[in-house]
Amino acid sequence: MAIRVRTVRSTEELATALGAIGHYFGWEPTAEQVEPWLSYLPLDRMHAALDDGEIVGGAGVFPFEMTVPGGPVPCAGVTVVGVHPTHRRRGILRRMMTAQLEDVRERGEPLASLWASEDTIYGRYGYGPAAQRLDARMEKVWIDLRPGLPPREGQVRLVDRDEARKTIPRLYERIRQRTTGFILRSPDWWQTRFFEDPEWRRGGAGPMNRALLELDGRPAGYALYRIYQYPTEWKRSLRVIEAMGVDARATREIFRFLLGVDWMDEIELRMLPVDHPVWHLVSRPRHLGTKLTDGVWMRLVDVGAALSTRSYAAGGRLTLEVVSDPLFADNVGTWTISDGVAKRSSRRPDVRLDVQALGTVYLGGFSFAELARAERVEEAARGGIARADAMFRTDAAPWCPEIF
Repeated sequence: MAIRVRTVRSTEELATALGAIGHYFGWEPTAEQVEPWLSYLPLDRMHAALDDGEIVGGAGVFPFEMTVPGGPVPCAGVTVVGVHPTHRRRGILRRMMTAQLEDVRERGEPLASLWASEDTIYGRYGYGPAAQRLDARMEKVWIDLRPGLPPREGQVRLVDRDEARKTIPRLYERIRQRTTGFILRSPDWWQTRFFEDPEWRRGGAGPMNRALLELDGRPAGYALYRIYQYPTEWKRSLRVIEAMGVDARATREIFRFLLGVDWMDEIELRMLPVDHPVWHLVSRPRHLGTKLTDGVWMRLVDVGAALSTRSYAAGGRLTLEVVSDPLFADNVGTWTISDGVAKRSSRRPDVRLDVQALGTVYLGGFSFAELARAERVEEAARGGIARADAMFRTDAAPWCPEIF
């Protein structure tokens, strides 16, 4: 076996590389489906593994910005990673992931992020689970708003695609700038992933509905949803693709609308942050039917740059000892964060941890204390865990509202 890893060179090679992960989802990419990918996945960001010239694996990167505490920063959005089952357990994935992360580093992107199709894979490459995802599936008969909420405010309108294009991305951008975990969406991303609505993407449900909330005469929130009619019974489910508001008031009103749609038997919510206010908006939260799972995973590709890029909730000085990194030896060592800048240091560390654990705490979704209780980090100086948590604290849980 002569395995070679390189970037793809044509649309045809991109389609074949995408097919490596597509195999496991019953998806063989067509030319029509691959064409839009070229607008946000450049050929030189898709690595392929070739066995004597035949593509047997692929691993791509969307060149994103992701919002971290303090604001948006460049981030490699790792995606469509897979190896054909004929070539499993031969080290091909490691070779692709190494080539990919080396390329990310050369481009000056300090962070990489991904959604893990399997949660046992990516820790070996330095990724840590950095956020959690909340899904809910409820019977509508049990769901009503809690007493004492303010009266209904504003107006919700169902809008067509053209109006949605003008208003919804602007609302999302306002929220993205200040919400940890959000990714930048280009116009092409919006068009192909949200405004086009091909039959194959609907999962048996009806067309996408686009609801716009206006408060005080201005757009303030939106919801994208489909209605699924069960084929063998008189039963309907409202499947929310995405819903958000620019503030607490707008969030309350867009969810008031969604929870009140008539003729629905079920409501399905996906991709919410763990601290989403819907839990506190309803009178019977136990009937939300919530399910908690992992969200985005983070990898500090350049530890010094990544730690210097985010902001901190408290002043003072914190010293971290990164004890291991499976790919980049120069990330290992002692780093002192002072005045928002991380530099190599000879100081005694406050906390010891590996690069995977550092990715887990980076967005503020998990605390150093949590990881210490799970023996994932070690307190190296008295009070070190408390100092670390004071600096890395965030006011809200990180939230990435879509899988990429």
